[in-house]
Amino acid sequence: MAEVIVDEKGKGGKKRAKKVVPRLDMTPMVDLMCLLITFFMLVGALSKPKVMEIILPERIKDPSKVDPPRISASRTLNILLGPNNKVYTYPGSVKPEEFSAVPPVLPPLAETDFSAQGIRKVLLERNRTLAKRIAEFNQQVLSGKIPISQDSARNAVSKMKTDDDTGPIVLIKAYKNANYGNFVDILDEMNICGIARYTFVKIAWYEERMVEAAAGIAPTAIASAK
Repeated sequence: MAEVIVDEKGKGGKKRAKKVVPRLDMTPMVDLMCLLITFFMLVGALSKPKVMEIILPERIKDPSKVDPPRISASRTLNILLGPNNKVYTYPGSVKPEEFSAVPPVLPPLAETDFSAQGIRKVLLERNRTLAKRIAEFNQQVLSGKIPISQDSARNAVSKMKTDDDTGPIVLIKAYKNANYGNFVDILDEMNICGIARYTFVKIAWYEERMVEAAAGIAPTAIASAK
């Protein structure tokens, strides 16, 4: 703040104004600058956009010339996103003769949800070997036993997932009444549980009937609701 000192007393009783060079006190400005820097640092850190990293497969120019990947039935886990935030799972695959019979013979669905004791527990049990290996590696990195940078540690974990041949192969399929929030939730569970191989597949008609039977929903009621 500028400060001007004026002396009004002069010789002979005459009053005379004395001009003094103003002094500028910068202390409040320094305090304000520190507060502004702290404010912008916090706002900049909190306003960063949060994105979800999704690794997409390499685009194939001519699918007819490439053989489809072989999926082991023993490692396959089908996850069906159902209505009302419900999740249904069944292992393996359905053979054509099973759903072509009258009445069709379909595998039973296991119902779960997005809680810690729900689909996460199912995924961790099937991915126990790889999850344990990744957890031990991260613990060694944090403790300093493995001196490695954060980017190198992330690449090492990705390499472990790529080389894994014991974890589950998850096929995620969404029922027509599933919401978008469940889509994001199941992606989070894949990352939390360290699932190396998962993909999104269009749900088959017989899997829709399986979800409707497990949820107690009649197909006619779904059609009339629309």
